[in-house]
Amino acid sequence: MFRFYGGNVLGRKFFVSDCEGPISLNDNAFELSGYFIENGEKFFEVVSKYDDVLSDVIKREGYTAGGTLKLILPFLKAYGATDQRMTDFSMKNVHLMPGAVEALDFIRNSMPSFIVSTSYEHYIRALCSVTGFPYENTYSTQLDIDSYSLSPEEEKKLKEFRKNIEEHPEFEVLDEIFFKEVPSMDIGSVLEDVKTVGGENKKEAVQDIISSFKFKASDLMYVGDSITDVQPLRFAAENRGIGISFNGNDYALNEAEIAVIADNNSILAVLADIFNRYNSDAVLDFVVSYFRDPELALEGVNPQLAEKVRRGKLPRMEIVTCENLESLIKESTRFRKNIRGKIIGGLG
Repeated sequence: MFRFYGGNVLGRKFFVSDCEGPISLNDNAFELSGYFIENGEKFFEVVSKYDDVLSDVIKREGYTAGGTLKLILPFLKAYGATDQRMTDFSMKNVHLMPGAVEALDFIRNSMPSFIVSTSYEHYIRALCSVTGFPYENTYSTQLDIDSYSLSPEEEKKLKEFRKNIEEHPEFEVLDEIFFKEVPSMDIGSVLEDVKTVGGENKKEAVQDIISSFKFKASDLMYVGDSITDVQPLRFAAENRGIGISFNGNDYALNEAEIAVIADNNSILAVLADIFNRYNSDAVLDFVVSYFRDPELALEGVNPQLAEKVRRGKLPRMEIVTCENLESLIKESTRFRKNIRGKIIGGLG
């Protein structure tokens, strides 16, 4: 049996992960909407589905997945959100995947590690405070919501728009509001100013990491779970790195090489350790061995990490193929809804 530990570390591998999903159970923007905006959870769900259509169906020029976080900002402002209130809420509502702190600590002490997230910076700062992950190794949606003023007239108009969106969630109605009405308002400048880190912008963040630290794209391990991870997962695959869907939806699974369905982050530490010590082929070999016999495969990895994986239910882990894709999407979607909640788990 091949042993996937104990060898010399080769090359200069690096690890990049999305935040919400692979590391935490939150969807912070959804939760902020529910906290600040009247019927905010329903409102966010409608806007999120609109975002999916813009980025994946219509593929509107200049629009990138994750734009929901930009589109909801005028409405958060209208309902009283401030930078301090967003920070306070986020600090009180960081909900981590089991094993996340231990896995992150192990990985970042083994190789350069980064978080690239569509989340607002308020939440990422809160998560770093809780986990001890260095904020300087993160990318997120930068926002100074206090710098934008909102007149009483525009506040009233936005609240009317919110009601209209809830009652008439048709694409044409949302397009009129988000691409004509709101941009014509003074608060509409926030839509131009804020750059959400999702989709193509996530890939650009990964490329910035590569450029800044002189890494090779083939030495990338990327972990994601949603539509905002499509481009970086594809980038990893195209450059012979490793792209992993962790409790991912159909968007992520269609681009990932490896599917992980797990209630604990420990398996990510195992995969990262093998990748760091060897290469992407060794990771794929391990996943194939694990699919055949999980217990036997775990005997060949770092014993401390293997023990952490065995503490709970053994994860499902497979190479994604045309033959198993439909099955993986079905199970992973069901699992993510179970572990993160039906609404959050069902978002793109």
